[in-house]
Amino acid sequence: MNRELLEKPFEPEQIKQRKGTYGSMIDYVETHAVIKRLNDAFDANWSFEIVSHEQLNTEVIVLGKLTADGVTKSQFGSNRISTSKQGEVISIGDDLKAAASDSLKKCASLMGVGLHLYGGDRESAEQGEKEDMSQMSKPKGDTVTKEQLAQIKELRTAIGWTPKQLQDSTQRMFGTKEVAKINQTMANALIAYLNNKNNGGEEKGSEY
Repeated sequence: MNRELLEKPFEPEQIKQRKGTYGSMIDYVETHAVIKRLNDAFDANWSFEIVSHEQLNTEVIVLGKLTADGVTKSQFGSNRISTSKQGEVISIGDDLKAAASDSLKKCASLMGVGLHLYGGDRESAEQGEKEDMSQMSKPKGDTVTKEQLAQIKELRTAIGWTPKQLQDSTQRMFGTKEVAKINQTMANALIAYLNNKNNGGEEKGSEY
């Protein structure tokens, strides 16, 4: 891992701006610049996969996993669903691609890419991602339902996981080992992930 290259600040012409949730301007770099940085730092020996995705009323959410040099980082990405003036959905596929790009960039930030955009250090980046994940879940913050818990338990049994393996995965994905405390959006993401494993997406019994 070339940490010096990973954490090298982007050139001013590579830094764009967009309006944030509360009207403030946020600095960011485009996805292709992040991909090039990862290719240069890891000699293109890295991988990114979508663990799960979900479509809500006004946005799509994906959970992505970036792996490079034996290190794995997971983060949520989101994108508002684009609609026409008549309110018709334009392309969920494009919205999911944008959410995946958002997830990739957030994962890369935890490896050092674009740290100067988060205040210059890894702790700031990680704190920013935790806050972002928290804010993302608040509008959909109803506690996991009994039906979701039953489905999670059923899938855990089907793939041969122990309760500890489920807790470890929940900790990595959502920052808590207590499945009963996640919200419905997180539960849907977890169910999608477990369904993927149960359908042969990953080797049964292996940890996330």
